[in-house]
Amino acid sequence: MALESPTPQQSRCLNCGFEAPGGDDEWIRLEVPGLGRMTQCPSCESTNVITGR
Repeated sequence: MALESPTPQQSRCLNCGFEAPGGDDEWIRLEVPGLGRMTQCPSCESTNVITGR
């Protein structure tokens, strides 16, 4: 069985489909009082993001 090198897990915006590696600098990070840290899509500004990290 061949070993595969690990690849960064992708995070994806559920609103527009934008994808980038989880934790990548392309994603916008927000501190929201009462909720904590959230990830925001740089393309459509949605926070409906599935994080891969």
